[in-house]
Amino acid sequence: MKRKLGWVVAAALALGGLVPGQVSRKAPDPPPEFKPGEPVEQPLPFSHKKHVGFGLKCLDCHVIEDPGDFAGLPSEAKCMACHAAVKTESPHIAKLAEAEKTSAPIEWKRVYRMKEFVYFSHEVHHREAGVDCAVCHGEVAARDVLFQERSVGMYACMKCHEQHKAPNDCEVCHDTH
Repeated sequence: MKRKLGWVVAAALALGGLVPGQVSRKAPDPPPEFKPGEPVEQPLPFSHKKHVGFGLKCLDCHVIEDPGDFAGLPSEAKCMACHAAVKTESPHIAKLAEAEKTSAPIEWKRVYRMKEFVYFSHEVHHREAGVDCAVCHGEVAARDVLFQERSVGMYACMKCHEQHKAPNDCEVCHDTH
């Protein structure tokens, strides 16, 4: 009888970690200190600082399309809407114009990347919750060259959710099925 009771207690303890509500919803201990990345060289030089200075906003170029998971990159046509008449003598703009004409997209390099097993919605964070782009991406508006200046790791995200009283359950960001 004692042996059987021991197995039942052991099974109950083992299953206790699998029962919803038993997982911590607080940010885990911080990882090693985040170090900003190196500047990312793009196929064409692009200054966010200069373009923001002309009055452009993030969503003017980085459109959030349905279902809202990603903030896209601008098409060559979008860039050429201004550059057909602005800075036309630049060899970089000539390359951009040729890309638009031949439908050969500029291969911009990503600066921020979420892990493949993480779900993130720009729609939910930016449009619904009103989170400013700089919260996750840093002071892009002040940069001539971009680099990853903020962590998008689990600790940083959970800490932000905790501070803003947003849900911190595992299934908010991870498919737990």
